[in-house]
Amino acid sequence: MAAHIRRRLRKGATTTAVAAAAVAALAASQAPAATLADGSAGSGDPKAAGEDTASGETDGAATGNSPYYTDLPPLVTPDRPGSSSGLPAAGSAEAGIPASVLAAYKQAEQTVATTDPSCRLPWQLLAAIGKVESGQARGGRVDANGTTTSPILGPALNGQGFALIKDTDGGAYDSDSVHDRAVGPMQFIPSTWASWGQDANGDGRKDPNNIYDAALAAGRYLCANDRDLALAADLDKAVLSYNRSTEYLRTVRSWYSYYQRGTHEIPDGTGTLPSTPS
Repeated sequence: MAAHIRRRLRKGATTTAVAAAAVAALAASQAPAATLADGSAGSGDPKAAGEDTASGETDGAATGNSPYYTDLPPLVTPDRPGSSSGLPAAGSAEAGIPASVLAAYKQAEQTVATTDPSCRLPWQLLAAIGKVESGQARGGRVDANGTTTSPILGPALNGQGFALIKDTDGGAYDSDSVHDRAVGPMQFIPSTWASWGQDANGDGRKDPNNIYDAALAAGRYLCANDRDLALAADLDKAVLSYNRSTEYLRTVRSWYSYYQRGTHEIPDGTGTLPSTPS
């Protein structure tokens, strides 16, 4: 497992020179994933990477800029796209994605390919975001319908080290009637879910705790503003609309590149868990 750096996202905060240098060094080792669309290593300012936002957002980010896992993929990556054979020992565990979670990402890709073909959404991008946001639903701890077996909640967005986002759902999704929290395997805040929530598994509910619903919602959110995710600049904008941090973009791009090189299905509940975010 590659070394990782833990950090707390603070709206408007800057990282120390030491942390920035460490992140840059680690990101560089994951090239080309760490290189932004403009060829730079990133300035830490989302606007510098041409970030835009999707309609229906709160605070300009799907997650409310909640904390995320900063673990990076192994330095040795799979070399057979889409194959489960020939994976190097150093990368085999991290390349595994729980069965229901992987199925949800691929189903979302197929659905969006039908409803919004110009977006060219790759399921590996959903997998990268799912890894960074929740460790693939905490290693695939979901039931037969794809709903997490226990809530996945971010910290209260109370303005103390995080963005200030007061309650918008009466605690219906996040059990917090004072402040909003990011919810579910793709970590949507309730106000964003109200605009982008989907019922992908056909049970009549739009549930942010369900990996099928959340994956499709994330896919459609990333495709907003007529983005074409096959274009590096649009992909960067999409990821930054999810969390307004260039370090977040580097981390997601590293996992995206890793998963493009190859993945394999593993049983639900057996996925590798990342370190606890701070």
